[in-house]
Order: sequence, then structure tokens, then C-alpha cells
Amino acid sequence: MWEQILTNWFACLQMIKALMILLNAQADQVNFVVGSHVWVEDTELAWIDGEIQESNKDEVTILFESDTRVVRKSANMYPKDPEFPPAGVEDMTRLAYLHEPGLLQNLQIRYSINEIYTYTGSILIAVNPFQKLPHLTGTSTMEKYKCAAFGEQSPHPFAIASSAYSKMINEKRNQSILVSGESGAGKTESTKMLMQYLAFIGGRAETEGRSVEQQVLESNPVLEAFGNAKTESGKYKLGDPRKFHYLNQSNSIELDGLDDSKEYFATKRAMEVVGISSEEQDAIFRVVAAILHLGNIDFVKGVEEVFDSCQPKDEKSYFHLKTAAELLMCDEKSLEESFCKSIIVTRGDTITKSLDPNSAALRRDSLAKIIYSRLFDWIMCKINDTIGQDPKSNSLIGVLDIYGFESFKTNSFEQFCINLANEKLQQHFNQHIFKMEQEEYKKEEIDWSYIEFVDNQDVIDLIEKKPVGIISLLDEACMFPRSTHETFAEKLYQTFKDNKRFNKPKFSRTDFTIKHYAGDVTYQTDLFLDKNKDYAIPEHADILNASKCSFVSGLFPPLPENATKSKKFSSVATQFKLQLQSLLETLNATEPHYIRCVKPNHLLKPGIFGNKIVLQQLRCGGVMEAIRISCAGYPTRKKFDEFVQRFSILEPEVLKECPNRKTACKRLLDRVNLKDYQIGKTKVFLRASQIAELDACRAEVLGRSASVIQRKLRTFLCQKQFISLLLSAIELQRVAKGQLARHQYECMRREAASLKIQKDFLMHVSREAYKSIYASAIYIQICLRGMVARNDLRFRKRSQAAAVIQAAKETKALEAAKNNLAKKVKDLISFLEEEKTMREATTQENEKLQYALQEKEVQLEAKTQEIENLKHVLQAKEVQFEEIKEAKKQETEKLRLDLQEMEFQFQEAKAVLTEELETAMKVVEQPQTVQELVNSFEKKIGRELPTNVTNDELNNLTLENKRIKERIKLLEKKTTLQEFPVNDEFIYKLISENEHLKEQISSLEKKITPDFLVNAADAINKFASENEHLKV
Repeated sequence: MWEQILTNWFACLQMIKALMILLNAQADQVNFVVGSHVWVEDTELAWIDGEIQESNKDEVTILFESDTRVVRKSANMYPKDPEFPPAGVEDMTRLAYLHEPGLLQNLQIRYSINEIYTYTGSILIAVNPFQKLPHLTGTSTMEKYKCAAFGEQSPHPFAIASSAYSKMINEKRNQSILVSGESGAGKTESTKMLMQYLAFIGGRAETEGRSVEQQVLESNPVLEAFGNAKTESGKYKLGDPRKFHYLNQSNSIELDGLDDSKEYFATKRAMEVVGISSEEQDAIFRVVAAILHLGNIDFVKGVEEVFDSCQPKDEKSYFHLKTAAELLMCDEKSLEESFCKSIIVTRGDTITKSLDPNSAALRRDSLAKIIYSRLFDWIMCKINDTIGQDPKSNSLIGVLDIYGFESFKTNSFEQFCINLANEKLQQHFNQHIFKMEQEEYKKEEIDWSYIEFVDNQDVIDLIEKKPVGIISLLDEACMFPRSTHETFAEKLYQTFKDNKRFNKPKFSRTDFTIKHYAGDVTYQTDLFLDKNKDYAIPEHADILNASKCSFVSGLFPPLPENATKSKKFSSVATQFKLQLQSLLETLNATEPHYIRCVKPNHLLKPGIFGNKIVLQQLRCGGVMEAIRISCAGYPTRKKFDEFVQRFSILEPEVLKECPNRKTACKRLLDRVNLKDYQIGKTKVFLRASQIAELDACRAEVLGRSASVIQRKLRTFLCQKQFISLLLSAIELQRVAKGQLARHQYECMRREAASLKIQKDFLMHVSREAYKSIYASAIYIQICLRGMVARNDLRFRKRSQAAAVIQAAKETKALEAAKNNLAKKVKDLISFLEEEKTMREATTQENEKLQYALQEKEVQLEAKTQEIENLKHVLQAKEVQFEEIKEAKKQETEKLRLDLQEMEFQFQEAKAVLTEELETAMKVVEQPQTVQELVNSFEKKIGRELPTNVTNDELNNLTLENKRIKERIKLLEKKTTLQEFPVNDEFIYKLISENEHLKEQISSLEKKITPDFLVNAADAINKFASENEHLKV
């Protein structure tokens, strides 16, 4: 009695504490005490911990762990729980302070100790660990949750699946489990665990060595292989698979850390488990390969004189076309015509129209999409037929793994559809957690205060409302051939310019922004029209239906006549919307259970918990609102009849005392000392933990009653069985002893005989085996030794013959090289002698020129004397002299350039001879092979000597000297008194230029000496003698 009183008193204290915390939450946020810890909002870490140093009415001075002091307003802070559990809490509705920082702290602490699952009432939050956690998986873990009520064990997807399964069995109501979250949050893995547990707890016995559990689990690799680009795939089939472009050209064909060969064989094993035979697998791979080849076909404008004709681009495209036709086992010509031509059927005629390359590419893509769509449909049906469903069962548990909200730099039609699905599912979540809760409380007239929440119905109306929703406008644009994405975007701007959920970006004419529940997303309309059109070409279906491959023709059965005549436009967005609506109708007919998956960091690495990332996902998922309503509301409700039928076993006398079900429920709850519940008009409303208390009490009563019945029944059966066993045992002992003795004797006799036979037989077999092995060994030795000797003799003969042949070849090569080298040296010597003779003639000519130049200098001096007498005439002719002076400068500059060119040619000749001399010296110091010396010498002679040291060049030098003499004579004529008068400056300048010309001619004569040519010839002769010596 006293224990019960104390228990009730303790429960009352806990309830009072919780109510005080809820009622005084605002007061706690305003009146902070100096020295207490608070949570302060931060731009990088979302919330950080600090200690209050000073407190005023509106402002508080806070000291952080980094010794930083800040002043913040008290309205923007939350108190920190000083008694927060070091390992966190499993259900966040039990937190003392229900606010964002407390929620983040609890999730972060549990994540750090690898406890990634946490409840918020009936909602499970799963934080992706990005690593395997063995203690959370396995058969032993599933056994632990198999018979446990919800909340008895630690949070886990197995607990959600177990709760759904129990409600389906006990309450005969369909269930659904919705797994949601961003891409990379772990939705697929959570769904796998749910399916694994449901198959484990409810799977039928094995058939043909394959259990239902195994088939369900192996369906995942098949669906992921054919249904995913990387991770996303739904267990509910949301729309036609061709809407999701599985084989798009995204260049994302490899993943780091993934072995494609292992995944391929794992997929093949999974296909075998789900009932896809090896012949069907081969056909599937043929179809997939054909689709890949279709994607490699390119088209160009045709050579026919027809407007907008086209044909395959090149031989490569023809090869892919032929390969695709062979894989699909259809006619190649018909396949090509279905791409390049369109058949229009009228009432009395058939018109064939040629298509341009762009239209042909669209028809090619349409064929690839429809083939893959039919293939994926076939795989889905095959898996469903193999796993099967009990025809007598009217209950189900649906598991929905839906792609998360997406917002990228470039968002197209795919992201638009994905985010629409997320908006609808978020509304479903809102209706279940918020709307349905509050409306139910109002309907039952219980004590409840209305809670406001953000509804996203206006976003859904913006997208799909008729006739002015975005989807309706998109379908309307697709039905007009001349519509473009610019006209579509302009139509959106005009229609929704006043909608608060719609916005037009400033720097774009074709983009639009929608304010979703999870944030703003800007969509690019460039490909909206093309992706929304559902191309279905009759010629393709006819060609594939006529395929010689039964699998391909089975994917395209002939359509009924009335179906082929339907021309009603059907867009991808409309089909997606209708199928999404069908899915939501299915979900609304079930009792939902929610798992919110959270991605802790964008790096996808374990051990990193980003507060801002997690907080944003929790806000988008409505978890904060769910916590509020879970703590303040009544998540468990039962009708009076159901409640009495289920829990009347706790107090059977209540039914006799109170025939009224409502009164019976109230008295029953009072008898079990349950507080803080609500009695409505037709239902009983309980707090989150109260139903678990009632189930525990019920299980305890059932356990005691079952124990009494089992004890009595077992006593009776044991007595009856004992007497029968006692009589039977005596008779069995007698018969068994005699039989055992006879059997033992027979065994001993057989054993002795078998030992004798074994000994003799083994001896004979061993002797024969030894003889055979001995003879074989001797024969093998003889053969091996003979073979080795023959191989050795054959090798010696070949070596001798090879040596003789090599010596003969080297002798002939040396002789030929010797002859060639001697001939080349002889030619070079004669060439140098001729060059020496020509250079001597050139030297004599230069001496003559020098003598003539000296005579001219004497004459010039005489003329100079005459010029001095005529100075007074030059002063009168200064203007005329300036023009003549400029002409003289040009002629002088031309002479200087000619001299420089001659000197440059001489330097080239000298460099060639010097280089040949150095090459000869190097050859003497470092001998080379005879053939290399000959080739090097030929290369030098053929490339440089003819262009630098030739008779023509010597003749050019002679002609150049003659031109200099002629110019000097011309200069002398121009300086005569008869032509023009001169002054002192001109005379001095002319004399200096003549002196300079004399110096350049002398320098040229010194450089071209016979000694240099003689020395070069001697060096070459020495080089030839050295080569002869090296050869010997």
C-alpha cells in the first residue's frame, strides 16, 4: 500500500515538474541568473554554449569557452540544462528544455557514441554514420525487437517495423512506413533494414531453397542496379520509369571505392534468387547493350534533294545501328527508317515524311526510353510474381523510400518533379502530425489548445492547381509546336507575378524560383518542354513486336485497334502528378510511421557532425513541430470498445459494474492509477508513455493467467504420459537388449573377415603399383636423357653456323666501308686542292685592287688640292649640297652593308672548315665505327661546303671588288668641279669613308689566306690516314 502511494506521489512530482517547465519556458528565457549556462545563436555552429557574466533587463554579457565576451539580447538565447544526461536521451520528448540547441546537443552526443537512432515521440530520427555499426544489425538484434513493445528497446528501425507489424496483426489495419531525407542521408540503408526485419518476422517457409526473406532482400540489388543513377530508388513505383532517365549521359559511370565486377556478379546472383533465369538474364543484358548502342548513333543532314532529310553520320553510327538491330533481332533498314522518316496515317492515305537530324535524335532517344521503361516494368512484375502475396491476406505494410528534397546550381525538370513529390509528402506529414491531431481533438471535445503551423498547400496549388498551375501551363506549352522555353517562362512570369511563393530572378529571362517548404529553388526552363513530352512512336512498337527475340517481342505486345487511334496528349508531369496522387491515396488509407534520415555532413565521412546542416534538415522535416505536439498532445487514442476489449482483463469487475463503455474506460484508468489522460466523445486519449504502461500491465496479467493454465494442463498430461511410458519402456528394454547382442556379434564377425580381405588386397595392389611406377621411372629417365643430349647437339651446331655467318657478314661490311671511305677521302683531297688554287687567284686579284686603290688615293689628294681653291664656290651652293649629301649617305650605307655581307659569307666558310677540322680531331681521339665516320663526313660535305666555299662564291667576291672600284670612280667624277662645288666638311667626310673602305678590304684580304686552306687540307689527309690505321 505504501509503495503504491509513493509511486503515485513520485509520478505526480514528475508531471508537475514537466508542466512547470512548459509554463515557465518564456520566463526562463528572460530572467537569466549570473553564472548559469545558456545557448547563444552562432553563424557557423548554429548554437554555442556560454556562461552569463552580467545580466541587465534586455542585454546579457556572455563568456564563451574561447575566452570571448559578447553582449546579446536575452530574447535570442535559451537556457542549458545543467543536468543533461552524459549519454543523451533516447526520446527527445523527455528533454527538460525543448528547444533547438537542446535537440542538437542530444543528437550530437548520441552520434559521438555511435547511437545514431533517436525518438521524437513516435518519429524516429536516423543520423547517417557513413560506416558499418555491427551492434545495430544482425539476427540477434532482430530477435531482441521481435517480441518487444514500442519503447522497450532502444530506438531503431526494427522497432518501427515491429510496431507497424504488431498493429497490422492486432488491429487489422494497413500500415505504412515513410523514410525521408536528403540525398545521402541513409534512406536506402534504413529501407533495407525495414525490409530485412519484416521479411524476418513475417516471411514464409523456404520454397526451392529460397526463403521469402532472402528474395525480398535480394530484390534490392536488382532494383538499385536497374533503377538508380547512384542511390535514389523508391519501393513504391512513382510513375513510369522513363521519367527518371536512368541511362542519361551524365558521365557519372564510376564511383570511388566501388568494384564494378563484384557488383555485377552480385546483381546476377540476386537476379537468380528473385527468379530470373539465365536465358532471361542474357536477354536483359542484350536489351541494355542495344540501348547503349542506340545512344551512340548520330545523325547529319541527308544527301538527298529533299528538305529536312537525314541519315546516320558516319561508319561508326552505321556500326552502332547495325549492332543495336542485331541485339534486338529486328530489321536494320526498318529501324533506320523509323529514325529518319515519319509515317502519317490519314483517312485514305499514308504519307511518309523525311525528318531533320534533331527530330531523328528525338526519335532515337524515345526508342531507348520506351525500351528501358518496358524492361524495368518487366523486372518489377517478375520480382512481384516471384515473392508473391498470400491471396487470403487483406493487410499490408508499405515501405516508402522517397528521394529527398533537391536544390543544385542547375535545377531542371527532374528536380521540379522530385520537389513536388516532397511537397506532397510534407503535406501528408503535416496532415498526420498537425492537422489530424488538432482536428481530432476538436472533434472529440477534449481540453486542447490550437497550435499554429506552416502549411504548404499554397506551394502545391502553385504547381498543380488547374487551370493556372505550373504543370497546366507546361502541358499547354507542350501542345503548341511553336512554343519555346522563353515563351513558357514569360507565361509563368505573367501568371504568377503576384504569387508570394513565385519569384523571377533578376539576371535571367528563362529561370523561375519557387519558395518551397525547405527553401528557395531556382529552376532552369531550357529543357522543360522536351522532357515533359511523352514521345511514343507507333513504328517503334511495330518493329520491336516483330523481333525474332521472344523476350523483346514480349515487351511490346500488339495494341488493340482502339488504343492505336487515341491521340490524346499525355505529358510526363501530368502522369507523374496522377501517380503521385494515387500513392498518397494509398498512404492515406494506412496508419503512417515516420523515419527522418539526417545527413550529418556534406563530406560523407564518419565522425563529423555539422550543427547547421542537421538543424536545417530537422526544420525542413518538421521535427521541431512534431516535438512540440508530441509533448503537449495525446499521440495514442483508442475507441471505447477497442480499449475495453483490450484492457478489461486488468479489472474484470468494471464491466459488470458499468455497462456504459465511456464510464467503464474512465473507471478502468482510475483503477490502474493512470493520470493526465483525456476522455473524448468516442475515444480515450493517452500520453506517449501511458499505452506502454497499460500494455505492460496487460502482459503481466496474461502472463500470470497463462502460467496457472499451463501448470494444471502440464500436470495432467505428464501423469498420463508417465504411465504409458513406464509400460512401454519395460517391453522396449527386453527387445532392445536381445537385438543389440545379436547385432554386436554379427558386427564382430564381419569386421574380422573384412580385415583379412583388406590386408591381402592391399598387399597385391601395392606390389603391382610399385612395379608399374618403377618401370615408368626408368623409361622416363631414358627419354629425358636422350632429349637433353639431342637438344645440346642441335644447339652447338646452330651456334657454330651462326658464328660463321656473322664473321662473313662483318668481313664484307668492312671491305665495303673501306672502299667507300677511300673514295670519299680522295674526292675531298681533290676538292680542297681546287679550292686552294682558286683562293690563290682571289688573293692576287685583291692585291691588284689594293694597288689600284692606292693610285686612286693619289689622284684624290690632287683633287683635294683643287677643291681647296674652290671653297668660295661651295658656300654659294649649300642648298644643292644638302640633297647630294643625303644621296651620298645612302650610297655609303649600301657599300657598308655590301662589305658586311661579304665578311659574313667569309665567316661562314671559315666556320665550316673549322668545324670539319674539329670533327676530324674528335674522331682521332674517340674512334667510331667505319660506317658512322663515312656517314658523318658525307653529311657535312653535302650540307655546308657547297653553299659556303665554292667557285661561285669566289667569283662573287671578285665581282664585288670590281663594283667597289666602279663606285670609287663614280665618286671621283661626282666630286669634280664641273658637276658641283664642294666644301671642307664634305671632303673630310669623303676621305674618312675612303679610309674605312680601305681598312675593310685589307681585313678581307688578310682573312682569305692560302695557309688556312693548306692547313685544312693537311688535317683532312691526317684524318684519312688515321681512319686507315683504325681500320687495319
